[in-house]
Amino acid sequence: MTFEEVKEQDNTYFMPTYGRFSAALDRGKNATAWDVEGKEYIDFTSGIGVNALGWGDEQWAAAVAAQAGRMQHMSNLYYSPVSAALAEKLCKAAGYARVFLGNSGAEANECAIKLARKYGTETHGEGHDEIVTLVNSFHGRTVTTLAATGQDGFHQYFMPFTEGFVYAEPALESVKAAAGPNTCAVMVEFVQGEGGVLPLDPGFVQALAAFCAERDILLIADEVQTGVGRTGTLYCCEQYGVKPDVLTSAKGLGGGLPVGACLCTERLGAVLSKGMHGSTFGANPVVCAGALQVLERVAQPGFLKTVREKGAYLRRGLEKLPEIGEVRGMGLMLGAALKKGAAAEAAAACVEKGLLVLTAKTLLRFLPPLTITYEELDKGLAILAEVLKNL
Repeated sequence: MTFEEVKEQDNTYFMPTYGRFSAALDRGKNATAWDVEGKEYIDFTSGIGVNALGWGDEQWAAAVAAQAGRMQHMSNLYYSPVSAALAEKLCKAAGYARVFLGNSGAEANECAIKLARKYGTETHGEGHDEIVTLVNSFHGRTVTTLAATGQDGFHQYFMPFTEGFVYAEPALESVKAAAGPNTCAVMVEFVQGEGGVLPLDPGFVQALAAFCAERDILLIADEVQTGVGRTGTLYCCEQYGVKPDVLTSAKGLGGGLPVGACLCTERLGAVLSKGMHGSTFGANPVVCAGALQVLERVAQPGFLKTVREKGAYLRRGLEKLPEIGEVRGMGLMLGAALKKGAAAEAAAACVEKGLLVLTAKTLLRFLPPLTITYEELDKGLAILAEVLKNL
């Protein structure tokens, strides 16, 4: 099929919920893709932080195919050796006691919210169910996780939203002012991706963790985008020197298959008991086989070192471009402010020239596969330089 044929079919049958770029991708290898007409693209997006091992990784694909041929689904009414293996590996690698597996970051955050509210109610009494989130945060697109999201632009059309969320600026005094007698948790992203690639101040995070511990308020880390090696450590909280009570993960964990994980410490391990939560496709064996492959590679110290090195290389390359102002972020999660032109316009022009990039508010956002090569980084930076020069 030609691009125009794919576009017409797509526009005819899909609900128009996405603003697509003018490319119909057909196949890929690591951080290089080709569309239906053979045009080549360098990928600085990894499917919005999902393809941790890039496209077409042979070990990952073999593990997924082998499990699909063995048993593709079984439901959570039975024990599964592959999902049990993933649960152990993820908990040990991340340093947590228990995990719930779902299908997405939004589901992982829903689980964290339910866990926090049940803990608050059981431990401190009825009504102890309020959660503080930060301005500029993004926690998902369900009615509840939209309510948790601290951006007014997302609070439209779908009223009434779930109650029980209040918003604070990323400053301790603001959080203290927002936290009342019924606060059970504070939920944060250590780098606010959708909010503009904004890393939280380390001093604030340290003080917040101490405040939460003092008040027995659970600290929930939304690491849906920052986790699984994206910022240079397995989870971003390691770089802030804090241990959240609850940590959510998704995106890169499955390597391209849908998965969400809600991890918790030992004292919270039995809060959600039988019948309190569930997911039909959560802990799907095929997905778990893929996630095991991701963790076996990404959790290695040597692999994480290469992510930090590539992130520094990409940052230096971006900072050399005269059309770019501030570059912020961590590891291979970077945002760049443009001195002229709109980010959306630049992103569309990049696609035309063969580079896939993202935006975050007024910034260009870069989330390349963790396995991207330096040759692919150089190709992408060269295309970006050309686009920005002519913008």
